[in-house]
Amino acid sequence: MAIEIIGTGKAVPPNKVTNNDLTAKIDTSDEWIRSHSGIGSRYIADENTASSDLAAEAAKNALAMAAGYSGDDLAQRDKAAAEIAQTIDIIVLATVTPDFYGTPSTACILQDKIGAINAGAFDITATCSGFIYSLETAAGFLSINAQRKRALVVCAEVLSKLINWSDRSTCVLFGDGAGAVVLEKTGASSGGLMHTLLGADGSRHESLMMKRGGTRFPYKDGEVINKTDSAHCTCVEMNGQEVYNFAVKSVTDTITSLLKTGNITIDDVAYIVPHQANSRIVQAASNRLHIPIEKFFLNIEEYANTSSASIPIALDEMNRSGKLKKGDLILTIGFGGGLTYGGNIIKW
Repeated sequence: MAIEIIGTGKAVPPNKVTNNDLTAKIDTSDEWIRSHSGIGSRYIADENTASSDLAAEAAKNALAMAAGYSGDDLAQRDKAAAEIAQTIDIIVLATVTPDFYGTPSTACILQDKIGAINAGAFDITATCSGFIYSLETAAGFLSINAQRKRALVVCAEVLSKLINWSDRSTCVLFGDGAGAVVLEKTGASSGGLMHTLLGADGSRHESLMMKRGGTRFPYKDGEVINKTDSAHCTCVEMNGQEVYNFAVKSVTDTITSLLKTGNITIDDVAYIVPHQANSRIVQAASNRLHIPIEKFFLNIEEYANTSSASIPIALDEMNRSGKLKKGDLILTIGFGGGLTYGGNIIKW
């Protein structure tokens, strides 16, 4: 038995915002953003777009591919997606920007949008490691029940609505988007998701967080929410240096552990697909492990940091462009708030 990826999809809002566009609003420059992060642009959702909207588009693209449809006609895509959606047994959706606080889960809203009437659905919060955690979770659900055959993993984020746009150290880093994969349990003796490593360091949870609005620091009656003041707003707050140090170590340690666990060498690996947070993190890991930077797939220049969605967006780009070949070994590496980290070995 193997748990294989049979479809990939992504979705981003139509509004592309370049670094130069941001200079009209905040004190920054294209050179500063690129030198500190490798980011050139990002996609920003409008006020009417929520995470489930992007999730639905990414899911439909992945489902249509799984059904064998590869054209550009949206009506035909939706028809193919709707048919296979009814064969999905479980939906696992990773997000830190849900449509609603607490309930309902964004996964349940997605289930309705795509017509996956036979699927169970729930959310996972593992921030930028969300895809790693969700893939293992969905594979586990398929493995333990002989009647389950297919799962849908979706990662969707609208981070632009939870950012302090007056804080140039964070607002330039993030973008909105969604990525999805369809998993199928097949009769193959090997392949698909081969190994997973999951980890966390909760002692450093304050390094990257959205402090206000939960049960620890709830809003009080009459309190004025001010998006430019993190003390009165649910905004991303980050200790950049601490997160950077954690990320470099977690990437290098995770790659080393996956190679050892899988009994493979870096020469066996076609690509490493890291969470797209900062190109300097990837460069540092590349240098420490003496792995050519070309082995890492990077698209952060185009999309910025889309949190949990970054890895499945990258996989869809690679898949549709023909970079991924049948039998390729790839490593996916996640790290982020929690603090969480992890990685997968996938045989394409």
